[in-house]
Amino acid sequence: MHIKVDDTVEIITGGDAAGNLRGKVLKVFPDNGKILVEGAAKVYKHVKPSQRNPKGGKLSKEMPIDISNVMLVCTECKQRTKTGAKIKEDGSKVRYCKSCGAEIGSLSPAK
Repeated sequence: MHIKVDDTVEIITGGDAAGNLRGKVLKVFPDNGKILVEGAAKVYKHVKPSQRNPKGGKLSKEMPIDISNVMLVCTECKQRTKTGAKIKEDGSKVRYCKSCGAEIGSLSPAK
């Protein structure tokens, strides 16, 4: 997957796409192809009163969204971008921004 935890992404389709919502990736589900983005796809879960939550009520939580509905935001140019992978001289593999060419993060360590 080209998106990792703690990356900043922008939602491009779906209900949260109208405001160009950007958020941090909280969790990645590679087997489902979904990610959990901070502040996106919020739903209310109704809970009964319990010892932990004596009043009960509605809890707001984020739901996973498909990875195809988001684009990675480059750390250098602050634009949403496509990513590529290249191998450096030491054998490590890194992600890079296809717009400005800046390295975004490593994919595998040096060999």
